[in-house]
Amino acid sequence: MTHSRLTGQPQPERSEPEQHRHMSEEQPTYDPKAVPADAPSDGTATTESVPTQTQTQTLPMPPQATPPTSGRAGRTVVLLGAAVLLAGTSGLTGALLTSQLMDTPTATSSASAVPDLDRSSLAALVAKVQPTVVSIKTGSGEGSGVVIDGKGDVLTNNHVVATANGDTVTVTSSHGDSTRATIVGTDPRSDLAVVRVADRTGLTAAVFGDSDATRVGDSVLALGSPLGLEGSVTAGIVSAKDRTIQVGGEQNGSPVSSISGMIQTDAAVNPGNSGGALVDLNGKVIGINSAIATSGNSNGNIGVGFAIPSNTAERVAGELIAGKQVAHPYLGVSVGDADGGALVQSVAGGSPADRAGLRAGDLITKLGDRTIGDADALVAAVQGGEVGDRLAVTYTRNGVSKHATVTLAESPTQ
Repeated sequence: MTHSRLTGQPQPERSEPEQHRHMSEEQPTYDPKAVPADAPSDGTATTESVPTQTQTQTLPMPPQATPPTSGRAGRTVVLLGAAVLLAGTSGLTGALLTSQLMDTPTATSSASAVPDLDRSSLAALVAKVQPTVVSIKTGSGEGSGVVIDGKGDVLTNNHVVATANGDTVTVTSSHGDSTRATIVGTDPRSDLAVVRVADRTGLTAAVFGDSDATRVGDSVLALGSPLGLEGSVTAGIVSAKDRTIQVGGEQNGSPVSSISGMIQTDAAVNPGNSGGALVDLNGKVIGINSAIATSGNSNGNIGVGFAIPSNTAERVAGELIAGKQVAHPYLGVSVGDADGGALVQSVAGGSPADRAGLRAGDLITKLGDRTIGDADALVAAVQGGEVGDRLAVTYTRNGVSKHATVTLAESPTQ
């Protein structure tokens, strides 16, 4: 994923081709009741790859893609970190990705220990959490990160460190102290990475909360280094949960894939906020800020930001720190939206879907205990499972309802 944002310090100039790279991305048909645009079912419309039949759109980096004129309006999602940019007063927002927002209501916790918003207490809260957030510079861009333990491990977005030269980056604490950090591991599919600093002076480990317990309407703060402005804090609420967005693309050599379960917030986030913390009013991290939706010709914040849930971020970080390859569940079908379900466009040979007897033209309407209303619902259902899960699948073929059992496998392409 390529990214761009205005950094706080002059960055090396890039050639014009680098500044205006394009990325091809597939988008499912825009349906008024459709969920975020995704499509691979591996949850992918191959859950990791995006459907190839219903969509291919090239999005230039600086001008924004024009939203579809029919069906549900589309959004452009901009990754917030590591930017390729030039000196001057404006930067290029990078890795433009199209995402359709889901209308499907999501289950939320009925109770929350998060206190009501009291503006008079925000200063104390900010003072508590700021030392847990750092700035990350790669030499050609900048993003943010969250300190996750006492060993100097810092969690950030994969697209923040993707532009690093070699395996090191520079980490700057909230006190202004800078030190080198080594990239411990990356997982492009979840857009997460971990770096480790040798000098832990001035770093404080964040406390992670339970993202599943957050409720729509809960107050949150977003911390990071937007546009190179280190130590910035903005306030907002959790606007929605379980959004699906697409990440990846030819700009960073990885296939377009989908991330489901994202937290949507109206707290102002901008390029450079990637990898920073989204915290609740208890000062606990509930998300890692990663992308924003934009519209028109603006690449800046319009009040629609997305964060990777803390539960997902903690799990992936733990695997990366342990030196493991992050396992992603895989179904092996490419799907598009259709009335009442996810329409199978192709089935990968030897995949779980193939072994279960699914074919192109089948309409998947249920997976496990989840009703499937469109392609993104299938993506979310698969990504919500684990490798080895045996799930009942209900589908319609030639007007006849059929049932089968699939065993999710580990994605063959990491």
